[in-house]
Amino acid sequence: MKKLETTISIKNNTLVLIPEKAIFWQEEKALIVADLHIGKANHFRKSGLAVPEAANKENFEKLLSCMMAYKPEKVIFAGDLFHSAYNQAWEEVGEFLQNYKHIQFYLTVGNHDVLSLHQYEKFGLHVVERYSKNGIEITHHPEILTNGNYNLAGHIHPGFRLTGKAKQTITLPCFYFGEKNGILPAFGTFTGLSKIEIKDNDQLYVITNQTILKVA
Repeated sequence: MKKLETTISIKNNTLVLIPEKAIFWQEEKALIVADLHIGKANHFRKSGLAVPEAANKENFEKLLSCMMAYKPEKVIFAGDLFHSAYNQAWEEVGEFLQNYKHIQFYLTVGNHDVLSLHQYEKFGLHVVERYSKNGIEITHHPEILTNGNYNLAGHIHPGFRLTGKAKQTITLPCFYFGEKNGILPAFGTFTGLSKIEIKDNDQLYVITNQTILKVA
């Protein structure tokens, strides 16, 4: 995994971009992931749509793979950890978190995080509006901060369309970094993409075939 990573610096912090669509924040020894939307497949099946259950399992496997590779002391979920109201998949989240009590888990609340505070706290999750350290401030919705901090967020599920010589096109998940804020790709398997527009001096890193490529 680590051979395919890309490292950038923001506010004197070292951020490692991971092809599994996560960031490892070296100074905080923190793994940052956004928009897992665990339980989304369960929600659709409950509504009568034949959605496979494999999505939840794949999310847990990817998260575990990142944790094993980078050995974080903290995991920061940048919102939309769980997709909807309570269903059985939430207990699967709890079983996963309870296996790693030596790690601090934080959730910066997103619009889909609608469970009661008790549900989060019973599994040891620290629920916060934002996580702020050393000039970086993590939220779910992207913000332009006025306190000089750099915002990292999710919510958008950013994607960028690449065009080939024969006019073939493909839209890929990406990391976006503007002057004052950055947006993580959606970590969850069962999520869509939203095309993101970039301006001069913005930095964009697309994820393709488990490789991270900087877009010129």
